[in-house]
Amino acid sequence: MNYLNSDIKYLKGVGEKRAKMLAAELGISTFRELLYTFPFRHIDRSRFYHIRELSGEMPYVQLRGRFISFSIEGEGARKRLLGLFSDGERLIQTVWFSKVNALKDLYKTGVEYILFGKPSEYRGGYNLVHPEVTPYDAQRPVTGFQGVYSMTEGMRKAGYSPRFLSHLADRLISMPGFETIGETLPPEVITEMHLMSLKEALRNLHFPTDNAHLQKARERMKFEELFYLQLNILRFARARSHKIVGRIFSRIGDNFNNFYSKCLPFELTGAQKRVLKEIRNDMRTGRQMNRLLQGDVGSGKTMVAFMSMLMACDNSTQGALMAPTEILATQHYETLRAWGEQIGLQVRLLTGSTRAKERHEIHTGLLDGSINIVVGTHALIEDAVQFKELGLVVIDEQHRFGVAQRAKMWAKSQVPPHVLVMTATPIPRTLAMTVYGDLDVSVIDELPPGRKPVLTLLRYDENRMEVNKLLARELAAGRQAYIVYPLIAENPKLELKSVETGLERISGLFPQYKVCCVHGRMKPDVKDAQMQKFVSGEAHILVATTVIEVGVNVPNATVMVIENAERFGLSQMHQLRGRVGRGSDKSYCVLVTKQNIGADTRKRLTIMTDTTDGFLISEADMQLRGPGDMEGTQQSGLAFALNIANLATDGQILNFARQTAIRVLNAHSELAEIKGDQAYMAEGTLPLSEAGVNTIRRELNYRFKKEVDWSQIS
Repeated sequence: MNYLNSDIKYLKGVGEKRAKMLAAELGISTFRELLYTFPFRHIDRSRFYHIRELSGEMPYVQLRGRFISFSIEGEGARKRLLGLFSDGERLIQTVWFSKVNALKDLYKTGVEYILFGKPSEYRGGYNLVHPEVTPYDAQRPVTGFQGVYSMTEGMRKAGYSPRFLSHLADRLISMPGFETIGETLPPEVITEMHLMSLKEALRNLHFPTDNAHLQKARERMKFEELFYLQLNILRFARARSHKIVGRIFSRIGDNFNNFYSKCLPFELTGAQKRVLKEIRNDMRTGRQMNRLLQGDVGSGKTMVAFMSMLMACDNSTQGALMAPTEILATQHYETLRAWGEQIGLQVRLLTGSTRAKERHEIHTGLLDGSINIVVGTHALIEDAVQFKELGLVVIDEQHRFGVAQRAKMWAKSQVPPHVLVMTATPIPRTLAMTVYGDLDVSVIDELPPGRKPVLTLLRYDENRMEVNKLLARELAAGRQAYIVYPLIAENPKLELKSVETGLERISGLFPQYKVCCVHGRMKPDVKDAQMQKFVSGEAHILVATTVIEVGVNVPNATVMVIENAERFGLSQMHQLRGRVGRGSDKSYCVLVTKQNIGADTRKRLTIMTDTTDGFLISEADMQLRGPGDMEGTQQSGLAFALNIANLATDGQILNFARQTAIRVLNAHSELAEIKGDQAYMAEGTLPLSEAGVNTIRRELNYRFKKEVDWSQIS
């Protein structure tokens, strides 16, 4: 057994019991997994502070001195240990709320200690809550950079501190076996990118000698992580593009030409034309198209999808559009049916609510080819739904479908259909390169002419009268309004407004208007019935939770009020804002929040009022919240775990990693299990030695051995 693959129980100080705990709590079972469990931040312990220098804005500080006295106050759960600590000039209070008796016997007065902690303001001065206490050793003072490791609640309850992992890492790196570690990147890549060696990077990430070495170590390990992530995505995408044959759509025929020349309801934007050309080029190559279409709300993605399906119909195949909800599917159907009727195409709708007789008609029409385009929900993936020739599948808001569900659509044709995935949630470029890295990406970055940007206003609870006046004015003009709340019912622990109390308040404020209500606890048929009242215009005000953020198209709605806006993410608010401004009338989005909000919250809300550009908003959202919390990605789940890289801040390293991965694949197509293939991208080649190729194979196998290759059905 080599050093890296050794069981963690064989490390001194671990053993069977702690090994089980490390595996269960942190997923650490081997020496390698411990080495790759990096500190999430480093603290500079290169100097001692004086108590007189402390301020509440400081991060962690280090003090040197002696305890003057200890006392225990309170009883039971309120019991605490207070210490009075002196640095020789001034005094500071320390406080512990747990293990009070043990700590009282552990620390002594008159002994020189190092205190390490974060100063907190207390009664006009400062105190240290649960500081780390270390006996001062003049021969070996605690200095330099110290790593802070993540700890689980289970580990804390078991009595472990973050220093526990630091001690284990120190023992591991001190072992002779550490020097036998082989490189995880080919030497050609290390030289090309001027990277620190693996051993040096690991040593400096756990125990940096200075800040410069720490930054170089971070860059090395971030690059390595992102390089293998991109290489894995790209090799599968490349293999798919060579192995999966697609239908050749060789012609643009009467359906497309007649619709374009005679029926187009508006002039296509330059962005729509560009994307249609990209799709057209994909579908005549003989390879399966696998393209992501990004476009902000109202940018015209549905028109692009319909015209792409016309290309399928012109080449004797059928098109299918799958949407996540019946409401969205029905809206798509109404739009596509109206367009299709003008050129003699039959478009049908298939959902869970479709009656048995009509369902049978649709099944028959799809099988004999008389139905050209079908729009539906999950009902489309049922085994009973079969096509004569399925040529193109369009998936709207695809993150709401599971991978296995989407895969069932591909099985409905002997030759895999072309795939167009659409999303109205703008995705930051770095996230798109990873979550959707194996898809070609098209972006519609223009709004159709005549669309007016939504005016976004920030208002506080004290401005409630102003918000009500805006609602009254728009309703009196015959318009409709959405009012969105963060909660369904009141929660005594949260000072937030709810749909239930909001419905009562709004109904009382506007008794002359009909108010309907939608939230996630409703049964689907009840929810759909309420939504339909608003869509049809029977109801004037819709009180709801965020269930309406995607797919509701009511051009007559001109006001979106978001209550407790501080509780929503940027991308989520942008999606909600996209429900208005869909007609020709001036529209408003009002963000209502409390007056006393934090600086970060105020910054988020100000971003919303300053721009309607969904891509700028998504970038800002990821910077503020991180990729794992982005709306949309959380549902689908990131198909990888990042130990050290951050997609929100490491875009430049990601670009370098992707370019390097492309050059390696260009030189070594065998890594994608393709023989004798030529370079396929413009970045050039990076030839490796046989040992370098083997290093990559070994590392890919280790990092992605547990993954399922879903790339063929992304």
